[in-house]
Amino acid sequence: MNRISNVDSDWAWSRFEPNDHQAWDVSLAAHLYRRAGFSAETSELEAAAEESPADTVDRLLRGGATSTSFQTESESLAETLLAGGNARQLAAWWLRSMLRTPHPLLEKTTLFWHGHFATSAEKVEDARAMYRQNQLLRRYAMGNFAALTHQVARDPAMLIYLDSATNRKSHPNENFARELMELFCLGEGHYSERDVQELARCFTGWEIRRGKFRFNRYQHDTGEKNILGTTGTFPDADAVDVVLAQPEASRFIVGKLIQYFLFDEPTPSPELIEPLAVELREHDWNVGHVIGRMLSSNLFFWEHCIGRKVRSPVEMAVGLLRALEGSTNTVQLAEELVHLGQGLFYPPNVKGWDGGRAWINSSTLLGRANVVGRLVRDEKTRFGGGDLATYFEGSGATTGEAVVAKLEDLLLAVPIPGDARKQLVGLIDRGSGDQSGRIANVIHALSTLPEFHLA
Repeated sequence: MNRISNVDSDWAWSRFEPNDHQAWDVSLAAHLYRRAGFSAETSELEAAAEESPADTVDRLLRGGATSTSFQTESESLAETLLAGGNARQLAAWWLRSMLRTPHPLLEKTTLFWHGHFATSAEKVEDARAMYRQNQLLRRYAMGNFAALTHQVARDPAMLIYLDSATNRKSHPNENFARELMELFCLGEGHYSERDVQELARCFTGWEIRRGKFRFNRYQHDTGEKNILGTTGTFPDADAVDVVLAQPEASRFIVGKLIQYFLFDEPTPSPELIEPLAVELREHDWNVGHVIGRMLSSNLFFWEHCIGRKVRSPVEMAVGLLRALEGSTNTVQLAEELVHLGQGLFYPPNVKGWDGGRAWINSSTLLGRANVVGRLVRDEKTRFGGGDLATYFEGSGATTGEAVVAKLEDLLLAVPIPGDARKQLVGLIDRGSGDQSGRIANVIHALSTLPEFHLA
């Protein structure tokens, strides 16, 4: 029987307090950083272990101060890539931001919204529109979900992607109306086909002019509509508020956040969802508040919640590099992530990425290991500014046992199996080649283990 399915919600969402059974240490800090960001280097984890769990979560929610130089460099790189009009190259910009950001939780949450309000450049064909949408998602990522939904409804990239830019009163297009209820706010079974038809009429006359949202009143249906039991003409974006007013809206979002930050399976029970759904509504749709509650909770730090997520390709690659203070050619990495099924700015469909077990099969496991092997052997990849041998030597890890132990602490949510551990240690102590090559071989071998892909 699944332990999570039967957990008491009062206990689950109470604040975690370290005790004799479960001490707050580097291992639990690493669990927090894997879920609330993309892993962390040793010094970050050691500093977190000196704080309380609550203080560490608060710091992650605030994020570090974004330097002017980081922001300037990021915007300059984005503009350079946008000049070429190729949205695929934007993925390299975003990966660089993930690697260098002082606010990893913000980037992790932006990635969540990218999969939730999924929009693909393959159809949009406008790199700048995709960039602006990404900035929009980041701006509201940990803020007001209702405000974000209103902004997404008018976002040019979304209007193009769901054919809302050609929504006319004589022929209402139902795409956005359907996805607003099914995928963005309510989930299946909480609306009727009639609701879709009526809601679609509310978005008639919404179009794009010179790359920006424009309301064409001549193409807008001003007649009375009935949506989800509410009747009115719904001028402007009032119809979005009708959808958000449904009790199921907050439950739907909380359920998705639980599966993103806590565990892939099982589907969260209604009893587990409800307390946070109520809090989300009571705190004016503040997503950051709910994420903070999740990351501070007993459930989050419970042993049955650790190692319960499959890393996405982005989480795997960026997590590896952030844990080892790595830098690399993000253009090449972005292309490799496409082949692993997670091309940034190119989700597969309006549902986004399925995630969880869908990330893993015999083909993707081999592909993931190949990407890791290439990353750690590429001379363009640096670790703390140097090679692998210098990086590990600087932390005092020179023997096979010490190197494997450090990698286990930084990269794995669950222990390495005993026989595999012996083999990995042997690759360092008895392997051929220089120390950097031997460590690279160990990391590559480690990535072939199922345990490596759990978070």
